[in-house]
Amino acid sequence: MAKNKGSRIIITLECSCRNTDNNNLKRKKGIFRYTSSKNRRNTPSRLELKKFCPYCNLHTHFKEIK
Repeated sequence: MAKNKGSRIIITLECSCRNTDNNNLKRKKGIFRYTSSKNRRNTPSRLELKKFCPYCNLHTHFKEIK
């Protein structure tokens, strides 16, 4: 029998720089996304991590999207 995964779910993190209009910081247009997992019981709110965005060429905040 297979084990139940429990309360861990896969989430998508999207760069928050997509809303800014600073054209001098961006190398190219687009939206960059990471995937990760979180425990739904321990972290019921939306997750926000600081990761590298190749479109901005900076470390920016990535927010969880639905």
